[in-house]
Amino acid sequence: MVPGVLISPARADAAMEVTAVILVGGLIGIWFEAQEREKTHHQQAHVKLEAAQERYQYLVQQLRENQSHLAALNSISEISTQSLELTYILNNVMDKILEVMDLDVGWIYLLDRRAGVLDLAVTRGLVPRVVAGMDRIALGEGFNGRVAESGQPLLVNNVSDDPRLTRAVVREERLHTQLVVPLQSKGFVLGTLGVASRGVRQLAQSEMDLLSAIGNQIGVAVENARLYQEQRAIAEQLQASEESLRLLFENANDAIFVRDQGGRITNANEAAASLTGRRRQELVGAQMADFLTRESVEALANVQAKLQAGEPFHQPLELTLVRADGKEVPIEATASALSQGDQPVGFQYIARDVTQQRQLQETMRFYARQVTQAQEEERKRVARELHDDTAQELVALSRRIDDTVWSDGQLSTETMKRLEELRTMTDKILDGVRRFSRDLRPSILDDLGLLPALEWLTTDLSRQSGIEADLKVVNEPRRLPPETELVLFRIIQEALSNVRKHSGATRVEMTVEFGESRVRMMVRDNGRGFDPQKVVMGDLVSTGKLGLIGMNERAQLLGGTAVVESQPGQGTTVTVEVAV
Repeated sequence: MVPGVLISPARADAAMEVTAVILVGGLIGIWFEAQEREKTHHQQAHVKLEAAQERYQYLVQQLRENQSHLAALNSISEISTQSLELTYILNNVMDKILEVMDLDVGWIYLLDRRAGVLDLAVTRGLVPRVVAGMDRIALGEGFNGRVAESGQPLLVNNVSDDPRLTRAVVREERLHTQLVVPLQSKGFVLGTLGVASRGVRQLAQSEMDLLSAIGNQIGVAVENARLYQEQRAIAEQLQASEESLRLLFENANDAIFVRDQGGRITNANEAAASLTGRRRQELVGAQMADFLTRESVEALANVQAKLQAGEPFHQPLELTLVRADGKEVPIEATASALSQGDQPVGFQYIARDVTQQRQLQETMRFYARQVTQAQEEERKRVARELHDDTAQELVALSRRIDDTVWSDGQLSTETMKRLEELRTMTDKILDGVRRFSRDLRPSILDDLGLLPALEWLTTDLSRQSGIEADLKVVNEPRRLPPETELVLFRIIQEALSNVRKHSGATRVEMTVEFGESRVRMMVRDNGRGFDPQKVVMGDLVSTGKLGLIGMNERAQLLGGTAVVESQPGQGTTVTVEVAV
């Protein structure tokens, strides 16, 4: 076109045409380029739109899965809270899990931590033979044992070919994919939850997370159910104990009274009604003091004050109960305080009628006194015969030996020596007979009384054993009834005999204290002592060591007591106290 412009007669017009053509061509090029860019832009937008649609569909699918999982968790939570019966929970939860995950094989093991084993609790989709072969596995064994030990989930593909499978019977099920998660609560593994598929199945991470969350929910449910079972068992035991206690209370042979702080009886058993001669309805609500003598009421008030203060006191209590017919009955009772928390709410008394027991004791004491009296009479007779007959005969024998020695000058030296030995032996036998006679029944006790007899005992102990003995009298001395003096003398005689034979003491102190209505005697030595806790009366009887038993029994004949106190290396003290 340029040459045409050069040869054209109208060069200006030709130039304009050329310019116009160039401009139109440029515009057309620009238009085509714009169209191309627009096409590319549309293509890119279309790609982005398809990607957005795919992302949207994925999110929708995830949302649906999340909603499904959330619904499953809510459903399982409802199942777990509907009941505290563990079997019901595990079976219904297992069904729900398989429904949600679209699987047909599942199981739940519960851990017995003491035994270190997992016990099969629930199964689905397994044949009985396989179930029987996997009913109990050790902690750390197989897939479930490893999960229970580690507390971490385990996903296994190609189950039958996995070397960690320890039970060959499981291979019969030809499971392909298996997922096991722990049942956990408060950081502790309580068991395992497992699901499996027979065909090829790829489990998504969301399904693994879902099963782990379900495992945690089941763990909490298992703990709650076990706590409930334990509490129910405790409640049943308490109920059974309460029933046993109620029956024991109702059927007890001893009378039982329960009273509040104000003295009002709040409960009593049939034995209490029988003891008081009243009906139980009459006892409940009445005052305890209405059924006791004034002295017993005062004694009971003193005991209750000591109970509230935590002070010790002697039990059983000796009280006098007044029956409905006005008859007074001696009873022995034990008292104890009742509290709720730290607050005292009342007292309980267990009492029994001791009328027959007192009568029996009195009868036994009567017979014991008769036996003792007969024994002492026999001692007196034997002592008199020894003194009047045997001793006199020995004196005569000794004098005849003396007469023989000095009246016949024809005796040889050897014969004289033998006669001297016989006389010496006779004198020793005479001393022994006299001592034996005194021990059997010292005449000084009958003639002068208890204190001179005790002084004779202390003097004889010092002379015979070399043990320093001292007698001390407190308050104004006086004569006691002959039976009382005799019993006290025998007790002290036995105590000093024990000192001489067993104590290894070098000093003995004896004290006699006269009171207005009682006499108290004490023998204390500085010997080796012993542990009273290790002294068993049965052993003393079997070995013939009846000294301690005899002292106590003799004191009881007078209605008194004999107490022996001792410590190894600290000596021994015998204290006797009787009423006079």
